[in-house]
Amino acid sequence: MNKLINSIVNAFKYTPPNKYSFDLSMNNMQNSENSISPLEDLSQSVYPSVEVNLEYIKVKFNSLINSDIKIREFDLRARNKLYKAFIVYIDGMSDSKNISRFILHPLMLKSRANTSDTDEEIVSSAIASNITVKKVKKFNLVNYINACLIPYNDVTQSKSFDKVISSVTMGNCALFIDTIDTCFICDVKGFEKRSIDSPTNETVIRGSQEAFVENLRTNTSMLRRIVNNENLIIENTTVGAVSKTGCAICYIKNITNDDLIAEVKYRINNLNIDYIISSGQLEELIKEHSKNSLPETLLTERPDTSATALLEGKVVIIVNGTPMALIVPCSFFDLLASPEDRNINSSFANFLKIIRLIAGIISVLLPGLYVAITNFHEELIPTELLFSIISSRQAVPFSVELEIILMEIAFELIHEAGIRVPSPIGSTMGIVGALVLGDAAVSASIVSPISIIIVAITGLASFAIPNYSLEFHFRILRFIFIFLGTVFGFLGIGVGIFLYLGILSNFSSFGTSYLSPYVPCYDVNDNGYFLVPMWKREKREDALNTKRSNKQANISMQWKQ
Repeated sequence: MNKLINSIVNAFKYTPPNKYSFDLSMNNMQNSENSISPLEDLSQSVYPSVEVNLEYIKVKFNSLINSDIKIREFDLRARNKLYKAFIVYIDGMSDSKNISRFILHPLMLKSRANTSDTDEEIVSSAIASNITVKKVKKFNLVNYINACLIPYNDVTQSKSFDKVISSVTMGNCALFIDTIDTCFICDVKGFEKRSIDSPTNETVIRGSQEAFVENLRTNTSMLRRIVNNENLIIENTTVGAVSKTGCAICYIKNITNDDLIAEVKYRINNLNIDYIISSGQLEELIKEHSKNSLPETLLTERPDTSATALLEGKVVIIVNGTPMALIVPCSFFDLLASPEDRNINSSFANFLKIIRLIAGIISVLLPGLYVAITNFHEELIPTELLFSIISSRQAVPFSVELEIILMEIAFELIHEAGIRVPSPIGSTMGIVGALVLGDAAVSASIVSPISIIIVAITGLASFAIPNYSLEFHFRILRFIFIFLGTVFGFLGIGVGIFLYLGILSNFSSFGTSYLSPYVPCYDVNDNGYFLVPMWKREKREDALNTKRSNKQANISMQWKQ
C-alpha cells in the first residue's frame, strides 16, 4: 500500500531543474573585474571618484532596464573651477522643476558665487581700534557647495550608499561631485498623493471631518496641527529589508512613559522581514499574543482620535502608504468606544455605551442561548411562544443547531459579498440577501421564522460594535458559543464565559492590562468605561503610568468661582 501511494505521489510530484538555460544578468558588465557587484554591501562609503560612484549607482538601480531612473551628468563650477558631477532621481517621485531650478541652475550657470578664484574663505570678522581683523580658513568644497551653491532648504549630507539609495527610492535627489566622498541629498519629493478627505469608516457628527491619507508626512502634519506643542516627538524608522517602508513613532516626551516608548521601538526595530505594505501587517507583527484574535492595538483613521491618545500618554504608529494609525496600548473598553463619545454630553455618551455593551453581549451569546434553550431548557420559554416555535418548525427538516449554523454562514456570505462588490451594488446586495433569500428559505421550509429573527438581531448587534477587529473577533466567538450551547446547554455557555473572562484578565497590550482600569482595579472615576462630565476628568489612566498624571486642575471651570 505504501509503495502504491509513493508511486502515485512521485508520478505527480514536480521536481524543479537544477540549471536553467536563460540568464538575466546585465551581459558581462557585472562579471568584469572593474565593475561593482550589485550584491555588494550598501553600507560602504561614497567614493571620491565620480566615475566609480556613477558606475555603482547605475548597477544598483539597474539603469539599463529601469525606465524611470534618471541620471543627469554635468560640469559643476565652484571657485571658477570645473568639477564633474551627476544627479540621480526617480521620475514621477521627484519634482523635476525644483531639481532644475534649485539644483542644476545654480550649479551649472556662472554667477558671482561660483566664479571667485580665491583659496581662502572668510569665516568671521571684528573691528577693534579702527583695524579690521579677519579670520580665514582653507577653502572646503563640501561646505562651500552646501552653504553657497545649493539654494534649497532641505539638504543633508551622507557618506553611506545605504542612506543615499534609500533616500532616492523615497523620492529624493542625490548629488555626487568629483574629488569629494560626500553625497548631497535634496528633499524634492513631488509624487501625486490623495487630498485630505472625510473619514469613511469612523463617521462622527460633531468632531473633525479630516482623515488620514497615504502620505506619511501629511499625516504627521495633521497631528502637529492638533497637538501644538514642542514636546510632540515624531521619530522616523524603516521596516522591511526590501521595501524599507517608512514608519513614524509619535509620542509626547513629557507625558508618555519611557518604558512604553522603549517597548514600541524595540518591537518595531527588531523585525526581520522583507516587506510590509500596510499598518495591518505591522499590527500583526508587533502583537504579543499572535495566535489570539483579540486586537492589541486600536486602529483609527482620524487624526483627532490619534491626538487624544497622544495627550492621554499613548503612542501612535503611522505607516507610510496606509491611511490608518495604530494606537498602543489599547484596552477592551477602548475598542467599544467611539470617537463621538467625547464630543457629546456625557449622559448621551453613556447611553450609547450601554447600547454598545448590550449589542456586544447579544452578538456573542444570542444564537448559543437560543440553541441551548430549545435543546435543554424548554421550560424557560413561555408556553405560547413554545407552541409557536414548535408549529413553525414542524416542516423544517434540520435540527435547531444546524439551522442556526446554516443561517449564520449565509449571513456571513451576504456580509462578505456586500463588501466585495462595487459600492453602488453593496447596499442592494444586502437587501436582496436579507429579504428575498430569507423569505424564500422560510417559504421553502428550510429554516423557521424564529431562526431568521435570531440571526437578524445578532447581525444588527454586531454592526453596532465601533471597532471592526473586535466585531470580527465576536463573529468568530459566536460559533464557539453555538457549539457550547449545542453540546452542554447553559452549563457550557457559563463555563465558556468564565474561561473567556479569565483569558481577558490575563491578556495585556504592551504591558498594560486588557481590562484596565477594572483588572487590576484602579481609580475608575476618570477613565472607566462610562464617562464622567468633562470637568471631572482630572487624571490620566493610572495603568499608563504617565509622567504627568493630572491633565487638568481640580477646579477647571474657574469662571464659576
